[in-house]
Amino acid sequence: MKVMTEPPASRLGKMRRICGYGAAIAVTPYLLIKIVWTFGLFLPTEQMGDSSWRAINAATAVIAAVGILLAMAFCRPWGERLPAWLIALPVWMGTGLLIPMLLLAPVLGPAAMTRDKEAGAADFWAYEQIFVMISLAGVGICLPLALAGYAKARWPEAMGGPIDYAELPGHTRQLQVSSARLVAAGCILLGVIKVFWAAGGTLGIDQAMLNHRDVWWHLLTLSTGVWAIAGAWGLMVMTSRRGTRRFLPPMAAVWISSGMLFSYNLFSAIRPDSQYSPEYPLARILTTEAGIVLGVMMGMIILLVLHDRRRALRDISI
Repeated sequence: MKVMTEPPASRLGKMRRICGYGAAIAVTPYLLIKIVWTFGLFLPTEQMGDSSWRAINAATAVIAAVGILLAMAFCRPWGERLPAWLIALPVWMGTGLLIPMLLLAPVLGPAAMTRDKEAGAADFWAYEQIFVMISLAGVGICLPLALAGYAKARWPEAMGGPIDYAELPGHTRQLQVSSARLVAAGCILLGVIKVFWAAGGTLGIDQAMLNHRDVWWHLLTLSTGVWAIAGAWGLMVMTSRRGTRRFLPPMAAVWISSGMLFSYNLFSAIRPDSQYSPEYPLARILTTEAGIVLGVMMGMIILLVLHDRRRALRDISI
């Protein structure tokens, strides 16, 4: 008896559709909450009624709307006709924001609710916070899976295959290796500093603000340090082409790490009052700016690697 199996391409397309629609549905409550807060309704604290906070909520509502459009682009045929930069840039920032936060959500969610209650948030905020966490978790799970299916169909060289390939004339291999070493050294330095602080180190911490180092701060600091080190590993493996046979693991590590370092630190630079900052001002500025610069440089190295890889793999297929 012959057993019929579903073709891999069909399974991939089904995953794209399910996860794309799932991400769009999951982010809808978050979008609605942000719109309500923008108009000053059901605010958890009086501080969020300030014009600066309402502007932030309006901006995140726009980001949520963009997330819905991206989710639909990933699962509909018209999405493959969009310009590559229009997809890659928001997805780079979005995966950098969502995936690290998703891993921390089981602890950060209750910690955030506890911290907000201590700050005087209304009891109704607990229900809003639950919807926010559900939305972020749903998007954090569904959107990367939809993206994986979309990228596999549109840019297969970025999602699979062996890590090594034959060079073509005009390649940028030496530039990739030199840049990766420099950026990886910076990532390791930043990662060690962040892990040191998360583990309780006080060098660079304002002694008068030691009590501000709550669970939220420790976990976010640790997450930044771990992802910075993971990005350094991915850069060295991806450019040296040693350490693994498959291209996807180092590529994913560098993609998430670079997006995370850029997005989180950019938000911290724009809104330095958005979270407790027990670091000395100079230490905070240096680590924040370093994260932004390292994230951008990692993204540029990704572009160089993918450019050479696409040319080489297309030449082989022809």
